[in-house]
Amino acid sequence: MNEPLQLPNRHATLRLVPMVKDTNAAGDVFGGWVMSQVDIAGSIEAVRRAKGRVVTVAVNAFHFVAPVFVNDLASFYAKVIKVGHTSITVDVEVYAERGLRSPNPGEIVKVTEAVLTYVAVDADRKKRPVPPE
Repeated sequence: MNEPLQLPNRHATLRLVPMVKDTNAAGDVFGGWVMSQVDIAGSIEAVRRAKGRVVTVAVNAFHFVAPVFVNDLASFYAKVIKVGHTSITVDVEVYAERGLRSPNPGEIVKVTEAVLTYVAVDADRKKRPVPPE
């Protein structure tokens, strides 16, 4: 028997509970809702590293591993994995803690993994160098 999955041992960048308005006709949370939240979580870490404004320039990888349901607690864990001259690449892992209506309330499930690239921009939306740490 497999050990129950645990959340990563670090603070989540973003935590949300999807609502009924975020679902498709089958009752699953829209993939687009998950994608939007992944982009927000990734941008939080990119903004911190860039010390300012960033824009999303690429979704390098996106894998839906399991569905997210209404009443799940979705936790988004983002970390910078590469810094270029103007770009920042961020890895985002998403876990769902199954809600009270689930057959297994409290169960932790990895639901999504993604890699996104952001570019640091100035007030005129022009590329700018990412400052040293």
